[in-house]
Amino acid sequence: MNVRITAMAFAAAAIALGTSVSAQNVPSQFVVSGKLAEQIQDFNTINLATAERIAETCEKLAAAENPPVAISIYVLDPDGNHVYMDRMDGQGYLNIITAEMKARTALAQRAPSKVVMNQVRRDPNSELQRIQLGLFANSGGLPVVINHQMIGVIGIGGSAPRVPVWSDEICGHKAMEQVLGANNVAPLVEDVPNPPNTPPANPAPVPRFATTATPKTSVSNPAWVVGGRGASTVFDGNQISLAAAKQIAKVCRDFAAGKNGSMSLYVLDTFGEFVHMERMDGQVFNNIRTALMKAQTSLRTRVPTSVYNAQGRNNPAGQNRTIAQYDFFTNSGGIPIVVDGQMIGVVGVGGGAGGGGDENCAIEGLKATFGDHVTLPVYQQAATTAAR
Repeated sequence: MNVRITAMAFAAAAIALGTSVSAQNVPSQFVVSGKLAEQIQDFNTINLATAERIAETCEKLAAAENPPVAISIYVLDPDGNHVYMDRMDGQGYLNIITAEMKARTALAQRAPSKVVMNQVRRDPNSELQRIQLGLFANSGGLPVVINHQMIGVIGIGGSAPRVPVWSDEICGHKAMEQVLGANNVAPLVEDVPNPPNTPPANPAPVPRFATTATPKTSVSNPAWVVGGRGASTVFDGNQISLAAAKQIAKVCRDFAAGKNGSMSLYVLDTFGEFVHMERMDGQVFNNIRTALMKAQTSLRTRVPTSVYNAQGRNNPAGQNRTIAQYDFFTNSGGIPIVVDGQMIGVVGVGGGAGGGGDENCAIEGLKATFGDHVTLPVYQQAATTAAR
């Protein structure tokens, strides 16, 4: 990039800054604070509001490109827990998983993932060792540092680079500058050129695999599913859209906050890939992890996890098989997202939602997003057939 900083210089600068200014307070608008910070015994963890702003800013930058591009973005806390995740419509498996791999590389290194990429470019034989260490040699992972304190990391994947105009890393860097202030964001690390590549004498032909037809959806409202170019990319017209997933999450978030509580939430597509994730401030590992496990159980079974919760209470002996052999997580809070009779994704909620119930939190989000078009759990023992 314009500012040339080597990996060693980056590390040396971080050490120098750390010795000149220590134990600096991070402004409360960027981190979990107050009683919630006391609850998790951590005043230096990126909060949901900051993570969401960084993600949405990067997405706006991607959409504003000409032509528009799509990205996947993960925000992790310093312990490696998911805080926020979005994948824009049309993103596939590699786009999604590489974003997290970049974030975890930045977390492990306490430096941009491009540092690892540059090391491998200088010495391609070193990549195997980096892989053994769990590192991903690509740019797009960046630490989030305020007042010399790392409060989290971000990882962006999914778009083709056009350095120095555009890349996943440039998107994340610009987003952090807008949200955190340019003075809180380190300059980009230098891009080391790729080593010369000798093409094979007889290169194998690479097939093109594309369709001219846009997949059709069976859902009544096209805004609820990925459409157009995105649907053509993934060959699926019935995959829940990011906009619909975020609407479910927003309503559930408000439901939990209205009960003076919090929640963690995952929305997955029908292939089990992440569409959207968020964890409200004060949530800890088990809240986050159980939300994902509930979503994954509903995806496999095509029913709410409350079905297995009730069956376990009615027949405790049956839980052994369900949990140990089927690998289901049987707490309530996971629901298939079935709209107009078509399953388009799953939602999993953990954390209690302020005592309002994880399943009820998910239901509120589903009803507000899809209205009467969504299928909801029905409890026959209730006085009416309405979902509780």
